[in-house]
Amino acid sequence: MRIAVVGGGYVGLVSAACFAEFGNEVAVVEADQPKLNALLAGTLPIYEPGLDKLVDENVAAGRLSFGNDLAKAVDGAEIVFIAVGTPSRRGDGHADLTYVYAAVEAVADVLKQPTVVVTKSTVPVGTGRKVAEILARKRPDLPVNVASNPEFLREGNAIGDFMRPDRVVIGCETEFAREALRQLYRPLYLIEAPIVFTSIETAELTKYAANAFLAMKVTFINEMADLCERVGANVQDVSRGIGLDGRIGRKFLHAGPGFGGSCFPKDTLALARIAQDAGAPTRLIETVVAVNDARKSNMAMRVIQAAGGSVRGKTVALLGLTFKPETDDMRDAPSISIASRLAGEGAILRAFDPEGIEQARPVLPKETVYCSSALDAAQGADVLVLITEWNEFRAITPAQLTQAMAGRVVVDLRNVYEPAAMQAAGFAYHSVGRPIV
Repeated sequence: MRIAVVGGGYVGLVSAACFAEFGNEVAVVEADQPKLNALLAGTLPIYEPGLDKLVDENVAAGRLSFGNDLAKAVDGAEIVFIAVGTPSRRGDGHADLTYVYAAVEAVADVLKQPTVVVTKSTVPVGTGRKVAEILARKRPDLPVNVASNPEFLREGNAIGDFMRPDRVVIGCETEFAREALRQLYRPLYLIEAPIVFTSIETAELTKYAANAFLAMKVTFINEMADLCERVGANVQDVSRGIGLDGRIGRKFLHAGPGFGGSCFPKDTLALARIAQDAGAPTRLIETVVAVNDARKSNMAMRVIQAAGGSVRGKTVALLGLTFKPETDDMRDAPSISIASRLAGEGAILRAFDPEGIEQARPVLPKETVYCSSALDAAQGADVLVLITEWNEFRAITPAQLTQAMAGRVVVDLRNVYEPAAMQAAGFAYHSVGRPIV
């Protein structure tokens, strides 16, 4: 099949590369010239394990191309995916659909044949109807085929999620659209991946509901961690004890400094606004948003308290800056709130992240010193704070930290290290939701 993908960001690029791997001819349209130049030069604008190899192979095979000529990309395309950004709208938290509607208008102007226009971006309920209205108004000469096909890709594991998905959700109402998308996803039928066909509104809401539910699990276990600290329980054992219940499941039950990233913060906020506008407020989700925001802010206070009540003039090493491992995404990362508060309290910050340093520079305090390794960041530090659980940090031994650090305070916000080992090495060790040995 011939496919056009409008938007070469995270969702568009991963989806395009994977569709090309299925054997389709995929043209990615990217309007941002620096990003397009990077793609044409073989440099990806994002870090995602395995994506560079997948893109290179499919470009070399002639199945994947990049450009800014929308008319050329859409000409002959059986399906056009809209994969542009939908950031939170400043002021009210609603998803900003400016880029989505602009893309649809532009596609309508260049269409020459019946095509399925699919929103891959995360969009509020009702967006598909508006897209259909735009197409019908601008192109009354062509049948309108609109679909919603939300992505469920985890950053750091996006290719695996696309190729071996838990499910594929497709919202559409015409047989033309249904058959086109069924044919596109045929490789997944062969591995018996569930393909769920729904109405457009249902597909749009499913995406928000899924992310909100997962965000709620994260927030729940974080609150249980706080309770564990008060009563002497161990949140890791609590997580294991409840996660083995098949009705609950083990994923997203790891206590930490709060969720961040490109999806959970903006999608929970957008769902709360959608529900308020519909007259069916989601009080649980509104609370999740508030609790998570407060938690990220409060993490810096944990560090300050662990340091004896003040970090003024003290060197604090920050390990891990991105919102999760295996990504360079800094959007709404807990490290932003933590670093800003610590810097404001007079701390000297030394930081390291395996992939996110360049993305961190514009959003962390300008005084932050960026280091070449975790142990380099720890050199001379009075306090060490582990924020993101990159695997390479797990290999650091207490003896290595003893040799590098000037102080003996470790605040482990991801429960990576063993409390007994850290304390035996002489560290004042603080983790999340675990009793002090």
